[in-house]
Amino acid sequence: MPHRYLFLLLLGCLATVSQAQQYRIIDRNAIGWYTYNGDHKVAKRWTIHTEYQWRRVDFIQSWQQQLARLGTNYKLSERVKVGGGYTLLVTYPYGDYPVASMGVPTLEHRAYEDITVSDKLGRLKLSHRFRLEQRWLSVESDANPDRIIDWEYQNRARYQLTGSFPLAGPTTEPGELYLNFFDEIFIGFGRNVENNIFNQNRISGGLGYQLRDNLQLELNYLNQITQHPESDPVSGKPVFEINHGFRLNLNYDLDFTKR
Repeated sequence: MPHRYLFLLLLGCLATVSQAQQYRIIDRNAIGWYTYNGDHKVAKRWTIHTEYQWRRVDFIQSWQQQLARLGTNYKLSERVKVGGGYTLLVTYPYGDYPVASMGVPTLEHRAYEDITVSDKLGRLKLSHRFRLEQRWLSVESDANPDRIIDWEYQNRARYQLTGSFPLAGPTTEPGELYLNFFDEIFIGFGRNVENNIFNQNRISGGLGYQLRDNLQLELNYLNQITQHPESDPVSGKPVFEINHGFRLNLNYDLDFTKR
């Protein structure tokens, strides 16, 4: 009897998944993200954050997005830091159902504020980052898509869990490998978000190499699930991107307080 109930439960789950897929459009892309991050120390507790992301589809052949970020961080304690800054994002037409649906890149300006809490469980180093974003998304003219006629304001909250684990010893020293991963969820809120409350989720994991004390290179598998802000105009179904690929990341921190 228990086996019969289990079989019926599995059938019900499969039917639910199948029905959900019938009421949404899935746009799949192969992505390659090439990124740089740097936190540069300018005072005892202050760092300048610099970041650039070169995001491609078909792994490297075509544009997906490019992102530039500049900010500051303040160290409250050994485990807690706060930060804020500015982000510029350019999204290009890509995929079967492009967000940049008028055939030209769209722009987004953001302000952000965040708090990061570090933790350690044995050799495993963890960090929790909570971020709020104020977003201004470009609205293009129907008659001339190259002309921006307005900016739509949205709010978004993000939570990221990051971890690293040394493979050679209790800590990662130059010339050694380590495992790393992160998962981040994006939630939209406010007047203009409408049904796009779940914005996206990213999960990534792979191998890192400690080149120097302030320099790491990481190669990760990356999975990105994104819900488009607008439904497909023909069918009226919501559009979800499921993107698989890799992320090649360079971390390089400079200390400008040293003479």
